[in-house]
Amino acid sequence: MDFVNTVEDLEALYGTPGAPSLRKVARQMTPLYRKWIMASRLCMLATVGPEGTDDSPRGDDGPVVQELDPGTLALPDWHGNNRIDSLRNIVRDGRVSLMFLVPGSNNVVRVNGTARVTADPQMLQRFDKNGKLPRSVIVIRIGEIYSQCARALMRARIWSCGDESADLPSMGDILAEQTAGEEGGPAYDAAWAPRAAKTMW
Repeated sequence: MDFVNTVEDLEALYGTPGAPSLRKVARQMTPLYRKWIMASRLCMLATVGPEGTDDSPRGDDGPVVQELDPGTLALPDWHGNNRIDSLRNIVRDGRVSLMFLVPGSNNVVRVNGTARVTADPQMLQRFDKNGKLPRSVIVIRIGEIYSQCARALMRARIWSCGDESADLPSMGDILAEQTAGEEGGPAYDAAWAPRAAKTMW
């Protein structure tokens, strides 16, 4: 199998992007990009570190980020599995990318920039959920914002294809497979959902 090994060969393969693809890029929040991002309850956070890359979903019951100023976003780190892969990466290499999704829209808004992690009490307090606070907050300095072509979500029919998860293994099944039955299984699945509901924030 032959591979493309140079940027020149890649550009020859794909040609020149159209003007709209280049001119849609902003360097900070604009009124319309702001409206879009503030409507998003789900984003994907991509980071890079010495061990490689990580991509993590981040969700909330309202806007998934807060705007600190037109060039800065704040993303709370709510309760999770404590692997802190993304946070480890950010502490060592601040480059991040985010993809903001809104149910029903095939468009995606992307943000590339640099990030730092803070546990500053005043920053944590901005995200108070009935007395529950995130453990830390990721502060993202925006490098660029732009919209993603809608074709990928259109091809996947992600918002219109219905529930296709019926025959998938549960996380308990996968954990049992990975640990030769020492962890996971039906008991894990039965206990996980109520436990997650109690520690959502």
